Amino acid sequence: MSIYRVIHRRMKLNLTKPLIVFDLETTGLDLVNDRIIQISFIKVHPDGKEERENIFINPEKPIPAEVTLLTGISDADVADAPTFKQKAKDLSDKFAGCDFAGYNSNRFDVPMLAEEFLRAGVDFDFLKCRLIDAQNIYHKMERRNLAAAYKFYCGRKMEDDFEAHKADQDTEATWRVLQGELDMYAPGNQEEADRVLNNDMDELAEFSRMNDFVDFAGRIIWRDMTDKDGNQLLDATGKPRRHEVFNFGKYKGWDVAEVLRKDPGYYSWMLASDFTYNTKQVLTRIRLREFNNK
Repeated sequence: MSIYRVIHRRMKLNLTKPLIVFDLETTGLDLVNDRIIQISFIKVHPDGKEERENIFINPEKPIPAEVTLLTGISDADVADAPTFKQKAKDLSDKFAGCDFAGYNSNRFDVPMLAEEFLRAGVDFDFLKCRLIDAQNIYHKMERRNLAAAYKFYCGRKMEDDFEAHKADQDTEATWRVLQGELDMYAPGNQEEADRVLNNDMDELAEFSRMNDFVDFAGRIIWRDMTDKDGNQLLDATGKPRRHEVFNFGKYKGWDVAEVLRKDPGYYSWMLASDFTYNTKQVLTRIRLREFNNK
C-alpha cells in the first residue's frame, strides 16, 4: 500500500486559517550570526489543499564543512540562489494570516526565521500566529528525535521514506507526524483524560509551549502578578494576570516596564548590544506600549 494512501487517511486538522508546516537548514545554530540556507514548507489550507515550496537561500557567507557534510548543501548549491532579503517580502505575503508548525520549531526554526525577517527589514509578527511544535507534543506525550517519532506515529522507518537533514524531507515527515499525533491522542483513542489532545489549534499551540518566554531567546519572560501579600492576581475572566520581567543581568526578575522608566539608558544599551533582533523588537514594543499608556 502506498505511504501516501496511508497518510491521506490520517486525521484532517481543524484549521481556522492556513497552517505553515516548515523546516530550515542553516549555517549553524547561532541566531545572531548564522543564516538560513534552505527553507521548505507545506501550506495547508482549511479546505485541505496543500501547497509545497522548497527554496535554497544564499546565506552570503561560507557554509561550514560540517554543515555541508550533514545537509549535502554546499556553497556551489546556493551560489545563484536568492538571499533571504530578496525572498523576505514574498515569504511574508505567503505566510500572512497563517499559523506555524514544525519539529523543534518553537526553540529554533521560528526564532531563526524571525531573525531573518527582521534583518531583511520585514516586521513579520509571530505574536499573531499560533505555534505548533510536533516535538514538544511528542516529548510531553511519549517523552525523543524525528526519526523515532516518525516510526512511532507513522509505523514506518523514516530512512525508508526520506533522506536525513533535507529540509523538504523533514517537512514532509513533520507533517505526517503531526497528523499521526492527532490520530493517536484523539478523544476515544485514549483511556486517560490527560493523554487526550483535541483537534484545536489554540489547544495545540498552548500544549506546544515549553516555556514562558516573551521573546524567542528568553531574555524577557512572563511572570504571574501578585499583590503585596503574595496572592495571585486574576483578570476579569479569572485567568492569572501576567507581566514581562527581565530574565538576565542586573535587572533579572524586575518588571521590564519599571526598569525602562527608572533606567531609560538600559533600553539604549540593549539596542546597541549583541541581542537578537527579536529581543530588541519585543523590548521596543513594551516601551511604546508604556509610552502610549501614559
